Amino acid sequence: MKKILLVAALMACVGAMAQGTVNFRTTTAMLVKNTDGSTLVGDSFYAQLYAEVGGSFGPVGSPAKFLANGTLNGGVVTIPAAGVVGGQVTLQLRAWAAASAGTAGTYEAAAVSRNAGISATFKMTPADPNAQPPGTPPNISGLTSFGLSAPAAIPEPSTIALGMIGAAALLLRRRK
Repeated sequence: MKKILLVAALMACVGAMAQGTVNFRTTTAMLVKNTDGSTLVGDSFYAQLYAEVGGSFGPVGSPAKFLANGTLNGGVVTIPAAGVVGGQVTLQLRAWAAASAGTAGTYEAAAVSRNAGISATFKMTPADPNAQPPGTPPNISGLTSFGLSAPAAIPEPSTIALGMIGAAALLLRRRK
């Protein structure tokens, strides 16, 4: 009886630590548009999958450049075990303009100074790489269209405002 319980406990642990895989590939032109409405193509634009793990999103896999036809082919991506909840994973796609052609960088760095955008979250059922035979990782599905936006401009004080502050400082100093 103890052996049966031990085997059942081990099987439950292995099942609980199952990770999943998805194919970071789109088969039709992406629904991601630049700020001018054009389709993202070439090595000036990149995208990366982010998976929800423990309540926050983190990057999985590597950034992939947009191909000439507007699709992505980032290869098979492994989702951490903690990201697969109830057989599903919550994903998000983040896209950005590269600092220079051929240099991907990261979404976080690009969002500060270049065009960048985030998709709505979507759920997928990943393939189980430990299954016998291993499951075929599904292509990305459930992604809705989104666009890149320019970074928020940081307002700078105008020359008149600086002059007014200087004049006020001189007046206050004169009174003392």
